[in-house]
Amino acid sequence: MKKRMLFILLTFVMIVAAGCSSSANSEGGTLTIAWLPNESGADLEAARDEIGKVIAEKTGMEVEHQTTTDYIVAIEAIANGNADMAFLGAQGFIEANNKNDKVLPLVVPTGPSGTLDDAVYHSWLAAEKANAEQYKDGDAYAIDNIQGKKFSFVSNSSTSGFKVPSTGIVDYFSQKDEFKDLTAEDLLEGGSDKFFSEVLYGGSHQGSAVNLLSGKSEISAFCDTCVNNYVELADGDENTAGAVYKVKEDAAEPFNTVTGKEFTLISVTPVLNAPFVINTDNINEELQAELLEIMTSDDITNNEKVFIPEDSDFSGLFSKTADERLVEVENSWFDPIRELSK
Repeated sequence: MKKRMLFILLTFVMIVAAGCSSSANSEGGTLTIAWLPNESGADLEAARDEIGKVIAEKTGMEVEHQTTTDYIVAIEAIANGNADMAFLGAQGFIEANNKNDKVLPLVVPTGPSGTLDDAVYHSWLAAEKANAEQYKDGDAYAIDNIQGKKFSFVSNSSTSGFKVPSTGIVDYFSQKDEFKDLTAEDLLEGGSDKFFSEVLYGGSHQGSAVNLLSGKSEISAFCDTCVNNYVELADGDENTAGAVYKVKEDAAEPFNTVTGKEFTLISVTPVLNAPFVINTDNINEELQAELLEIMTSDDITNNEKVFIPEDSDFSGLFSKTADERLVEVENSWFDPIRELSK
């Protein structure tokens, strides 16, 4: 009798386990999407929900959103299968793919052309406007004087908030004899014997920007797309060194404590756009094809809560200036970011 009961119990456990592992592959199951801290704020809840709503309507599945306060949590979630889908930066995707090669890119937002040719956003190094003159070399801006300063990155798993700016700093300063042996690892921590006097991490692009505007850092790295909802161009040309941006008076958290503050861009670097990725252990080929069709469809492209028109007050993920949309992307497209680690 005991053996029979044990057999029944084990059979039940196996059925439940099988059901859980395949839940992302069947109508009525649950699809979990993980989000980085940059997209996890309350101000973007409606945008996240809109994408989930479209997926749910088309697949008949329930969509759950896993918001995070740490890059590593989102990366681990998709790598270990606790999330089925995630929106990650290129570096975050590469780290997840290195942990589990079943994590693959699905789609990426294009540039205004509607193609991958201009599918980039921008990594910024910024200083408070009042201090920007010290980073000028003649009429142009240069990064020579960032050495010895209090510096804020986003996370060492961030593409535009660490990988790209740290590579740029190392490439620039290693041309000087004094810093010829400088490596990205040397930038991780600050100190009297380090490249930076102090190194902070914002945890998100918004957090790194606020580190600057609240006086915690003298230079901060963050990207344009993650702060667009909170700032407006005050002077100069967008995404060019010397451009001045101002925090909007009605800016949501965490910028509500630094409204009206201004910062100047001292360095701008194009970066490959961030992908939606999937764990193909969790999602079978049929659902992969269905998700690809959904994400690249006109239902997403023309949805003004996903691709936000220029005159909209809605806080969204992507801007619509011309023909922007989501398109299929191959793993190899991110090789230029992989090269930065070699």
